[in-house]
Amino acid sequence: MRALGRKNLPETLMIDNVAWELVRTHKHDFWAVTGFYQSAGGEQAVLKMGRTEPFCGMPMEWTGRFLCRRELRFYYRLADLPNVPRVIGRVGSTGFVHEYAKGNPLSRDRHVPDGFFDRLIELMHELHRRGLAYVDANKPQNILLGDDDLPHLIDFQISWDVTEFGDNFLSRWFLKRLHRADIYHVLKHKKRMRPDEMTDRQWQIVRERTKMTRLHRFLTKPYFKFRRTTFKRLKATGQLLPEGSK
Repeated sequence: MRALGRKNLPETLMIDNVAWELVRTHKHDFWAVTGFYQSAGGEQAVLKMGRTEPFCGMPMEWTGRFLCRRELRFYYRLADLPNVPRVIGRVGSTGFVHEYAKGNPLSRDRHVPDGFFDRLIELMHELHRRGLAYVDANKPQNILLGDDDLPHLIDFQISWDVTEFGDNFLSRWFLKRLHRADIYHVLKHKKRMRPDEMTDRQWQIVRERTKMTRLHRFLTKPYFKFRRTTFKRLKATGQLLPEGSK
């Protein structure tokens, strides 16, 4: 079930005459594997490689190439923003290396400085002005509280723009819905971590959206229950290795 099957990430990389050594594998799931690397000069970087292994006899490397090219498109479009890691180089047909963003994932166990969420909302608006939606803001681990106290975004695997289906009425309509979802998820985190900074309008947005979220969860609950049960069985039988395993 792992993206690289029984293969592991390369122990060393050479990009633009800079050698990088694998520090540890961070996550290895069905679609991709990520690992932390370090250069001789102490610089840190992250390698992400998309799927290369077949699944049930079907070739799947094309999905790894597609997702890699797609995610790189977003990184390149945001390359001038200090809140998004810079791409360092490509690795094979399904992988790329980007800078390591110094910081920690959002957490209720970690103090969030004043104004952090306002800056995060402005960052989301900047993405929206550039014609894309982040989409994955519901996961706090994708939003980093940087050592500079600024928000940083990583993992654009499921981000969205109008490229796939063309710039038309339906694509723009769907993109606007994703824009609203981005802001809602940021406000959801803000409500949990800095409720003292919530405005009346922000409380209203969260309450209205929560009703729709509850309906969505009710409709999708059977699927996710089946998915959790299946993954639990596969792990118990050894067919699905734990994340980060080597």
